[in-house]
Amino acid sequence: MLLEIKNIHVHYGHVAALKGVSLALEENGFITLIGSNGAGKSTLLRTISGLSHPSDGQIIFDGKPISHLEPDDIVKLGISHVPEGRRVFKDLTVTENLRLGAFTRDDKDAIARDLEMVFQRFPRLRERQYQLARTMSGGEQQMLSIGRALMSNPRVLLLDEPSLGLAPAIVQDIAKILVDINKQGVAVILVEQNAEIALGLAAHGYVLETGSVALDGPANTLMNNEHVKRAYLGI
Repeated sequence: MLLEIKNIHVHYGHVAALKGVSLALEENGFITLIGSNGAGKSTLLRTISGLSHPSDGQIIFDGKPISHLEPDDIVKLGISHVPEGRRVFKDLTVTENLRLGAFTRDDKDAIARDLEMVFQRFPRLRERQYQLARTMSGGEQQMLSIGRALMSNPRVLLLDEPSLGLAPAIVQDIAKILVDINKQGVAVILVEQNAEIALGLAAHGYVLETGSVALDGPANTLMNNEHVKRAYLGI
């Protein structure tokens, strides 16, 4: 198993944000976390990427514990996080943003190859490579955020609400890109408010409710679960 979350608990002060969460991600796997706002989905991604630390439990990546490593060390190991709200550097150009994604690397030739790969995957970014990020649309900034994460050459990509605030046509473009990234060998953990899209993309899903895993299983099984249909699919 590439990534294992074992019974982790995370607290913000006296508030328990995650309560005994466990999940597993295979090499080249694609899983999704669904649940209402405040269920703990973003906290789980932040904990995997080192922005928060568990008070109990373990995170194992490629056989090694990473629960208390700092974010830059986790990026170096091969886990990259695309945060909610995109958070691009708005006064830098597209290319400058992308190169910052490779800040832990010093292999210049490989960085140049990966930059070209990102431009091939996102032709719109090539067209706007000298443009300031703040002048781009929300969808273009989301592409930039994903491209920047890919510049670290990750084995696992964590995505927090990539479709938030985007037009349906752009959401479909992003979805296709995520499937392609996964097919190219990058494992994906997707947090997505749109449960129908999320379960349509992922192989396996976890339903988080008030900081705990309420359900998990193959995505197509969850799609047909009565509780999931009522609570998250509006059926």
